[in-house]
Amino acid sequence: MSKKKRLIGLLCITILCSQSVCARTRQMGIEELFRLADEQSESIQTYRTGKDVADEALKAARAQRLPDVNVSLSASYWGNGKIWDRDFGNAMTVDMPHFGNNFALEAQQVIYAGGAISSGIKQAELGKQLAELYLQKNIQEIRFLLVGHYLNLYKLDNQIVVLQKNMELTDEVIANMKARREQGTVLKNDITRYVLQKERLNLQLARAKDARKISNHQLVTTLHLPEDTEICPDISLLEKQILTLTEDEWQNMAETNNIVLKQAQATVKLKEQMVRQERSEQLPHISIVAADHLDGPITIEVPVLNNNFNYWYIGIGLKYNISSLFKNNKTLKQAQLSVRRAQEQYLLAQEQVENSVQEGYVNFMTAFTDFRTQEKSVRLADENYHVTDNRYKNEMALLTDMLDASNMKLDADLGLVNARINILYNYYKMKYITHTL
Repeated sequence: MSKKKRLIGLLCITILCSQSVCARTRQMGIEELFRLADEQSESIQTYRTGKDVADEALKAARAQRLPDVNVSLSASYWGNGKIWDRDFGNAMTVDMPHFGNNFALEAQQVIYAGGAISSGIKQAELGKQLAELYLQKNIQEIRFLLVGHYLNLYKLDNQIVVLQKNMELTDEVIANMKARREQGTVLKNDITRYVLQKERLNLQLARAKDARKISNHQLVTTLHLPEDTEICPDISLLEKQILTLTEDEWQNMAETNNIVLKQAQATVKLKEQMVRQERSEQLPHISIVAADHLDGPITIEVPVLNNNFNYWYIGIGLKYNISSLFKNNKTLKQAQLSVRRAQEQYLLAQEQVENSVQEGYVNFMTAFTDFRTQEKSVRLADENYHVTDNRYKNEMALLTDMLDASNMKLDADLGLVNARINILYNYYKMKYITHTL
């Protein structure tokens, strides 16, 4: 296995260098991939900003517990007054002080609002929790997306190795056939058939290289690396030990860590708090009020007193919206139905997650089966190669038989690598489903 890894790694570097002389080749492991994504992904940064918004919303909700304090100050010009009899006769002018002033300081502290304030704070806390969950979910999505592109690079590099080796073998077959054509032992259409095969291999190779460029570009863009960066997967990835768990263990892990379930649970609690807030509208609001006023002149006396009048008071205020008894019934019913719908969505999410884990686990186990099958294919291809090699040395087999056996061996070897990569992909998919990436 180590020889094949060195071959793949060497070819990967060769391919990258051939694509661009100035390209920056960067070998990168999956953990570094995750670290760069967490630091530089625009998508993740957007959700971080959303979390900051939720933090400020929570602070604003908690500030509702603080008292309301109002201050007003005014200065005015007062004109002279007029006094008439009841029939508006005998008019008399009353001299007024022409300068008026008013100062008021009022404070109000709510001591009971039917739970509206505490419910608002709880909703803001749940909003912050949901924002954090959306951030975590986005991180999981970005990581799984990157893993897909990363492992695809590995597979494409293996495919390029196979195609290039097949092209080399095809060139050897064509050269051998041309020599035999001169001896009259090979027909021209046999050579044409292998030339067409080479053209098909050229097309497949071009497609593989173009697909690699796309996957590499998407990785580079997401990680905000220089545009000319060419990422080469870490060949030691195949040595990673896979954590084998039972389906029940994966199901328990999903039940504990799956973010969709946490979001559904938080949504149920949020809807319950909205019901509580609607009910608070049908309850009285009680508050402590205090005020201090300084007014002048004193206009309740005639003649008007050109003095400042200061007074203050403190007391308890009661406010009750009677109309809420017949206006809030519909909105309260709507809020209660929203709770039921959120609970049903949570149960649905549980079913979907359970099905996803079961499907992913079956595919995970299938990947191991495929890997074991590929191991057998490698053993059979090796045996076939050695038998054909001995027959060829004893002039009992044609060169084409030898090249076919060599090609079969190479395909089997690289198929084994791809099967191992497929195990890794399904492993990371299980971690994505359980949101433990």
